[in-house]
Amino acid sequence: MAHRKRASRTVTLIAPVVFLLFLLGMWWVIVTFSGIESWRLPSPAQTWQRALTLAVGSSFWNKTLVTSGEAIAGSVLGALVALPLAYLIYRSPLVSAAVEPFLGATQALPAIALAPLLVLWIGYGFWSITALCALLVFFPILVSTVVGLRHLDSDILEAAQLDGASGLTMAISIELPLAAPAVLGGVRNGFTLSVTGAVVGEMVMGGNGLGQVLTQARSNVDTAGMFVTIGLLCVMATAIYILVYRIERSHRYKISQ
Repeated sequence: MAHRKRASRTVTLIAPVVFLLFLLGMWWVIVTFSGIESWRLPSPAQTWQRALTLAVGSSFWNKTLVTSGEAIAGSVLGALVALPLAYLIYRSPLVSAAVEPFLGATQALPAIALAPLLVLWIGYGFWSITALCALLVFFPILVSTVVGLRHLDSDILEAAQLDGASGLTMAISIELPLAAPAVLGGVRNGFTLSVTGAVVGEMVMGGNGLGQVLTQARSNVDTAGMFVTIGLLCVMATAIYILVYRIERSHRYKISQ
């Protein structure tokens, strides 16, 4: 059993590295043998050199911190609104009947379409971008939490009620811990989307983060710089995804014990 776990862990670590090396190899082959212009598709070496140039300056890292702050603030705000509302929808048939039809309609509306309204209501800058991130985070967390709560084992809930659990005790000690895998799955997907929301918000509503770097690189036809920035955004989103996934796996293990 222990051997299988070690083998599985090794595969989990090695597989992404092998896939990344494969993508880099395909990138190099396309650039080398297709004759494509470097301003359309820079080589891995050119992109690496541009990454080193950007990494030397403090401005690039300051903008990274700005985008990270917007994404984190939006994630927290979206979760703080989504989680209580999800529990209220689960608990109250009246709230569920009143709110859920509108949630379906609003989820179909691209969040970016609300950007002009956010600018009018909040203004340009940090808080309007944070609000956009919160909107992107809100729906995955809400839907996953509601689904997780509605699929709890009814036998366990009935046993808890017979033992005297109710109200806040039932929610904190029984329902939310059992629904945690679904909740964390929504958090994982939602928090990852917050990085996208921060960058798109900066490009549409103004900002001083990596979205601005992408806009400037596009204007200067700095394709290598765009690749570097997009690569950094992928690393940020992946780090958030892995962090929440590890927490989710750990929680599942504790529940199974």
